[in-house]
Amino acid sequence: MPAPRELDPTTSLAALYGAKLRKLRLRAGWTQRQLGDRVPIAHSRIAQYELGNETPTKEVSDALDRLVGAEGELSDLWEHVQREFVPDWARKYVDLEAKANVIRTYSAHVVHGLLQSEPCIRALLTVACPSVGGRLEKMVASRLARQQILARPEPPVFWMVLDEGVLRRPVGGVSVMRDQLAHVLQAVKRSARVKVQVLPYDRGAHPLLGGSATVLSFPRRPDVVYLEGSHSGELVEQAGLVAEYGLAFEYVQTQALGLDESADLIRSVMEGSYRDVRVPSRSERRRVAQVQLQQHAGRRVRRGR
Repeated sequence: MPAPRELDPTTSLAALYGAKLRKLRLRAGWTQRQLGDRVPIAHSRIAQYELGNETPTKEVSDALDRLVGAEGELSDLWEHVQREFVPDWARKYVDLEAKANVIRTYSAHVVHGLLQSEPCIRALLTVACPSVGGRLEKMVASRLARQQILARPEPPVFWMVLDEGVLRRPVGGVSVMRDQLAHVLQAVKRSARVKVQVLPYDRGAHPLLGGSATVLSFPRRPDVVYLEGSHSGELVEQAGLVAEYGLAFEYVQTQALGLDESADLIRSVMEGSYRDVRVPSRSERRRVAQVQLQQHAGRRVRRGR
């Protein structure tokens, strides 16, 4: 049996996590298969974690921490591993996002990262970072890890206003976009703290035409605003500017469709622009129902004769 590959924990935080996991596993006297069985996950995943090639989900990391007796060290290190694949210009925002109790966001081009589906994340990262290569899986895992804040026992209120263009732009293709819109609707249905509105084209000009903006509010510190582009971001903390962006968000909120109307529009776009060809559209189902009704009525008339 070949000797295990030597790890250099200084190459990355993921490698440091893997080295620590291997050390604690060996101290516990378990093979990778035995540890995997206890989680339970495939032992090949344990091998990939220890090599620093992959990082586990938060739930798996917490289970590993408990099983090998890390006393919170692996769980704490996992948090830092996720930030490693967040761009420097976004790192402070991500740290603040995790502490906010209210998140209000206007999304001009794509669905906000907290409600992006995994296929959509892959499509976006592949386009935004053509040289992503082997970092893709870790970047996807990092963004998915951010979304855990909406799954907390007491999650923040998350209020997203989507520009109608977000619904119409087929990021990743028809099936990916259909999955993404369904993901948004499921999030709204799952949590009363997630609210989504759509700002239609016909509402015209508004104060956030410049791009996406997110207002973070906290229990015991002033609000901040984050302005994001495809390759850069700016954190705004000046009180006067933050107040202006807060008012701008309230404006687009009042101009947007109501919550129920927004859900109806999202559903309509799914069934229209991104419909699964194997599933009949609403109008087709209605037409079939009318034909069946007419046939049924005809049979009744014939029987009456």
